[in-house]
Amino acid sequence: MEKMNVDWKLEQERVDHVLEEIDQKVKKLDTNIGGLKKDIVELRKDFWNDITVNLDEPDDVIETFTSIKQQAELIGERERSHKQIHKQLKTLDRLKYSPYFGRFDFLEDDEKEEEKVYIGIASLLDGTDENFLIYDWRAPISSLYYDYYPGPAEYNTPFGTIQGDMSVKRQFIIKSGEIKSMFDTGVTIGDEMLQEVLGNNSNTQMKSIVATIQKEQNKIIRNEKSRYLIVQGVAGSGKTSAALQRVAYLLYRYREQLNSSNIMLFSPNPLFNSYVATVLPELGEDNMQQSTFQEYVEYRLGKTFKVEDPFTQMEFLLGDVDHPDYETRLTAIHYKASIGFKDRIDKYIEALGTEGLLFKNIKFRGKIIISKDEIKNTFYSLDRSNSIPNRMSILAEWIGKELFKIERKERGKDWVTRESELMDKAEYLAFYQELQRKRQSSEETFDDFELEQKLIAKEIVRKHFKPLKQAVKRLEFLNVQGVYRQLFEGISSLKPFEGWEQVCRFTVERIKKKELTYEDATPYLYLQDQLEGKKSNTLIRHLFIDEAQDYSPFQFEYLKQLFSNCRMTILGDYNQAIYAHSMNAPTLLSPEIFEEGKYERVELTKSYRSTKEIVEFTKCLINGGEMIEPFNRPGLLPTLTEVGNESELHDKIVERVNQLQDEGHQTIAIICKTAIESKEAFDALQKKLPVRVMDNETYSFDKGILILPAYLAKGIEFDAVIIYNGSNDQYGREYERKLFYTACTRAMHELDIFTIGKRTMLMNEVPKENYYLK
Repeated sequence: MEKMNVDWKLEQERVDHVLEEIDQKVKKLDTNIGGLKKDIVELRKDFWNDITVNLDEPDDVIETFTSIKQQAELIGERERSHKQIHKQLKTLDRLKYSPYFGRFDFLEDDEKEEEKVYIGIASLLDGTDENFLIYDWRAPISSLYYDYYPGPAEYNTPFGTIQGDMSVKRQFIIKSGEIKSMFDTGVTIGDEMLQEVLGNNSNTQMKSIVATIQKEQNKIIRNEKSRYLIVQGVAGSGKTSAALQRVAYLLYRYREQLNSSNIMLFSPNPLFNSYVATVLPELGEDNMQQSTFQEYVEYRLGKTFKVEDPFTQMEFLLGDVDHPDYETRLTAIHYKASIGFKDRIDKYIEALGTEGLLFKNIKFRGKIIISKDEIKNTFYSLDRSNSIPNRMSILAEWIGKELFKIERKERGKDWVTRESELMDKAEYLAFYQELQRKRQSSEETFDDFELEQKLIAKEIVRKHFKPLKQAVKRLEFLNVQGVYRQLFEGISSLKPFEGWEQVCRFTVERIKKKELTYEDATPYLYLQDQLEGKKSNTLIRHLFIDEAQDYSPFQFEYLKQLFSNCRMTILGDYNQAIYAHSMNAPTLLSPEIFEEGKYERVELTKSYRSTKEIVEFTKCLINGGEMIEPFNRPGLLPTLTEVGNESELHDKIVERVNQLQDEGHQTIAIICKTAIESKEAFDALQKKLPVRVMDNETYSFDKGILILPAYLAKGIEFDAVIIYNGSNDQYGREYERKLFYTACTRAMHELDIFTIGKRTMLMNEVPKENYYLK
């Protein structure tokens, strides 16, 4: 005990010394940034005073341009320096609050002196800029802290492997420059620190976990070899947190070749994007690009179709089981998500190289000027050894030339003369100025009026033909809708399964209405890109896909085409695969859809989010749940409350929410099965509680009482979760098991399940001692 007190005193003295060093660096940077700001202001103010503008001779023009460029580069350099210092000051401010969280003592082989290594969110050198007071958690030597117990240890550097022996391994909780907790540990990250972090209230935004990274998470973060890194992690295992720290690590490790604009995260919904938005800035890095797959689909197809989103598809499957097309739709979803359907489209595309492509008439002023048959004949007259996209490019050039011929003929038409006579003053003035320019450069001897009329006619026709030419460049003469629809028409001899005719009928009806179901969106884009040319994104060098179990094999094939030069980190949990296409089918987490030798798979089986009691309850809801290991954080048993009607349900929920708030819980989620049920719950509870309802257009949330459907809660955690109605009427089908599991695993500290009538049969495998029946 006495030794600990001495060590504590020495460690606090070191913290105080580090804070003094930080203060000195802040003062120095403040002086520098003040001088830079003054320089920038003066340079901007005197920009034109320092430049001689002379445009009389070509050499003078070049000299003027060079002068402007040099002055602009000087300002740009000062502004970059200002931004860099500002970033350093923000980092120092974070270090001043909590300079580091770990220490280990390491004796490198063949060295005599042991090094004390302190780990924090950023590196810090001493006043001489020679010795590290703090090492960045991403530095090669820092991996020892996450990967080894005291004893023999090694770490990799760009120059080889460094071996040695670790003695002391110490962890700190430092707040406002004061050590609050300190303990030596023989494990990766001691339970005391995790208890401190995990025992807190949930937050409306995800926090950095660098102080509590586990060995298995560190393996994910520092992986540099795999083209595809697949992370199968159980609910609450920290897979998303590890992925975000991985982004920060990659930006640090490859800082000369990689920046945040080269990394993209595909997340499940806009709300999740908001939830994770603060992690990288907290680590001193700029946020990567964030999007959802649906946002990309809308960007590509939103002007052509009313595109269904995955949540609307989910609402249909969960709430419209009596719909006459229900089984047909379910069959279609399964098939259109499969590699089998992609193979069918590939064969179809191959056949289209010979015949079957559909085109549109090109019209001008209501008349066909190039017919679809003419376009089709020209396309199929081209060399068939060329790919379809190459022939489309040649075809577009041919159409452009034809339009130019037609455009010239149109200049002498009566409609052009009439339009020139109705021209307003502003347009006429613009034409007149262009006329003056033409007169100076032209050797032709037209009189003013003749040249004027000719120029005006040319410009009027050019303006009207411009949209046509742009449409041709976008290949809009190709009838992609018709080609996709044709896939489901007139080929009844090629039936992939019983009921294909019903799937074809349903699909064609929707396309005729300019509606595209979610299951059709990826196949449609794939077909379009195979015909028009692949739309590869070469800027993105690393793609992160979260909630990967929600992606189908077909979607993955399309993403590989879209991000052809990319490495991918693919994270998810097959126990939370709640979309219809993933029922008894491969998902993005399935090894069979990857090429042998090109992927690495990491499994996270320990759950940190929820209390031990909640994990022991939820693991019984799913097959293979015995593999899930709860973190030893004790809490209360989940509760089950059965009521007789909605009125009693609402009274009980109000009573329970008030109790939870009295206990200090700040984020309480009332999780419903669907958006429709969420709206009904909101209408019933809003007069009794300050509730807010969340839907698929919710982009952020604050602390309080939230009502939301289960599929929107994925990836997010709450202090307490109330299952609005966990009855067998609501969750009575086997395919709803994973949805129910997902909802229950959102709870950090308390889980309460309410039912109107009999509880869900999904709880039949849960031992009675694992929950409390009220």
